Amino acid sequence: MSVSETSTAARARFETVCGPLRADLYRYVLWLARDRAIAEDVVQDALLRAWRAFGSLDEATSAKAWLCTIARREYARRFERRRLEVVDVADLEALEDPALAGEDDAELADVRAAMWALEQDYREPLVLQVLMGFTTEEIATELGLTPGAVLTRLFRARQKLRAALTGGSDEP
Repeated sequence: MSVSETSTAARARFETVCGPLRADLYRYVLWLARDRAIAEDVVQDALLRAWRAFGSLDEATSAKAWLCTIARREYARRFERRRLEVVDVADLEALEDPALAGEDDAELADVRAAMWALEQDYREPLVLQVLMGFTTEEIATELGLTPGAVLTRLFRARQKLRAALTGGSDEP
């Protein structure tokens, strides 16, 4: 087998294992970055790093968690390398600079606060499913629960979240 055949086979295996996870990875990084351009860049960097380290992936079944870890680290690296411009806030106040006005993220802040207020038993499976894109079976394996217990916790977490956001009772 020639080098190009080996390379082609490796590329095909990488695409088979990691290709279907690209959308989940993008959603996760988009949640982290809250910016589409940054999310796209981080996903590309993460996939490149994953390609280089693909030999270290022991089992294809753990590829999603492996890719999420790589993406999270790539996102963190993005800010390690970048030096942010420091601006004196007093100068901006004197100019009444519109940069001081934040976006209206009140609804997003309310959802995050409500999620953080959930008990750990409910918050953890909800975050794994909604933000990380894990399946019920993957969550069950990760948390050492049965799939039925995961579904129950997800249902109750959504009830509690809905109640917290609407001011209602979390009873059905």
